[in-house]
Amino acid sequence: MKHRNDLRLRILRSVPLLLLAAVFLVFGAISRRFLEPDNLLNILVQASSLAIVATGMTFVLLTAGVDLSVGSIMFLSAAAAAKMVLAGWSPSVAVLAVIAIGVASGLVNAMFVAKIRLMPFVVTLATLYFWRGLGLYISQTRAMNLPEGLLRLGAARVLHVPVPVWFLVAVLGAAHLTLRHTAFGRQIYAVGGDPEAAQKAGVRVRRLLVTVYAISGLCAAVGGMVAVVQLGAVSPTFGNQREFAAIAAAVLGGASLFGGRGNVLPGTLVGAVLIQAIENGLVVVGTDPYLFPIITAAIIFAAVFLDSARHRQLRKLSRRKIRGVTAG
Repeated sequence: MKHRNDLRLRILRSVPLLLLAAVFLVFGAISRRFLEPDNLLNILVQASSLAIVATGMTFVLLTAGVDLSVGSIMFLSAAAAAKMVLAGWSPSVAVLAVIAIGVASGLVNAMFVAKIRLMPFVVTLATLYFWRGLGLYISQTRAMNLPEGLLRLGAARVLHVPVPVWFLVAVLGAAHLTLRHTAFGRQIYAVGGDPEAAQKAGVRVRRLLVTVYAISGLCAAVGGMVAVVQLGAVSPTFGNQREFAAIAAAVLGGASLFGGRGNVLPGTLVGAVLIQAIENGLVVVGTDPYLFPIITAAIIFAAVFLDSARHRQLRKLSRRKIRGVTAG
């Protein structure tokens, strides 16, 4: 019985990788072009922005919260940076502005969630509209085309690896080290598992939540910047509904909507690549683009369903394990 339960636990924790393998097998069988090295690298490059945003979302989900404003933060920071670059400001100054806007937006969310203790869903739903409205005001609802130099940056390679992938490696590496090898990371899991017990154990829950939402805002802004240098323009719909893709990527990667469980490597990365691989595969096989929103909705539904199923099964298995230890 113990070996059987251990096997079920391994399978449940390996669901994201199994899904990713299934997607590659199916699309690879339909079209050989899908598995070509250039296309696989293209999937990773296209997934880089989403994976960065989903990394910040993972931090929030681990505390049993949610950040619905990340898509709007992407748009606000990108619109402000584009406006500055087009006005003659240095790109390096625009990058600093992107970072500042991301952190500031996250801190505003944190003020209402951690200090005033409003529900994260309600707070970030409100700021979703506020940040997007502010971005539309800055851009005057007009598309802004960026200079050719920034487009070249998005297509540039360092050691034969595209620049967006290097951004992804840096963010994922820092996030993984933080969650797995620091006291702050352990405290995040503790707060997500049981905030009251964590506070009794000496964890400063409010300060931790402030930092987590600031990280989410920062990742959203950096993810927006990575997407902009690839697209070369900021449209009024930039970042629209990316919050749902970020949540889906994190949950598909194993993060729980109930908090306390999940990781960025391989979890969130696998979830983001899975979503992008499906979108890429649909294009390669010539699927009607009008079906993409329906398929995206199915992915989100599958993510929530799998998370609920994993949560129930893991809870049952953990109970059995506790009873076995007690009986022994």
